[in-house]
Amino acid sequence: MATPDSVTWQLHADPAMWVAGISSLYLQALHPLAAAGVVQNSNFQRDPLGRLSRTATFVGVCTYGTAEEVDAAAAKVRSVHRSLRGTDPDTGSSFRIDDPELLRWVHCAEVHSFLTVVRRAGYRLTDAQADRYLAEQRQPATLVGLHADEVPGSVAEMAAYLAETRPALRRSADADVVYRFLHRPPVRGALRWGLGLYEPVLGHLAYSLLPEWALEAYGHRPYPAAVATAVLRTLRGTALLVPGLLRWRVPTGHVNRAIRRIGWSAYPRRALLP
Repeated sequence: MATPDSVTWQLHADPAMWVAGISSLYLQALHPLAAAGVVQNSNFQRDPLGRLSRTATFVGVCTYGTAEEVDAAAAKVRSVHRSLRGTDPDTGSSFRIDDPELLRWVHCAEVHSFLTVVRRAGYRLTDAQADRYLAEQRQPATLVGLHADEVPGSVAEMAAYLAETRPALRRSADADVVYRFLHRPPVRGALRWGLGLYEPVLGHLAYSLLPEWALEAYGHRPYPAAVATAVLRTLRGTALLVPGLLRWRVPTGHVNRAIRRIGWSAYPRRALLP
């Protein structure tokens, strides 16, 4: 559980987190076992918004929820992960979804994306604040079954971890499934009318914000870097015109509940950054 005087509390309330969350799923899928675990154990093709919603809810609870809510959410995630297995598409061997190295990759890909995409969107952090954010994110890592010292706690440590892990990352058939899904989720009903806007504005934008080495691994042409940054900053600037209490209703409403619980002193704003 974060507190109002943390970098996490402020950063996670920024509207660029919507794009960062999608970008993190592209990055996670470059690990062949992470992608296989999702494709083999998820019903995301039948419930396209379910996984995105569950991920957003877990991040929202861990940031803005009460200690009791955080404990309950973490216990549920650990229980689900403990019961799941996947099959390595290359070797045919079984693997645990809660394997520590796999959990570590998923955590690191997620928080690295949150930090880099939101900063790229124009959210100003000092290098010390960026380090503090990753140090704070060690606590959520413990909620899924890792030890705090198993995950990077600074920008330098994260860069070293990613460099160490890159040889194991690649585009796989399962990564392609995730790529297609994130570009054009198979939504039904009225939501289908929004796909023409979602795909270029969010789906491909989030992909284009991946690190250069990740884009090379996928092999799909991204938007030029300057264009991607400009679009991201335009989207964020437009979203910031919406009052926070209205904006934070989507997707989970956890920020508003935290403000009601703690008071206006908890209203996320850069002035509270440590």
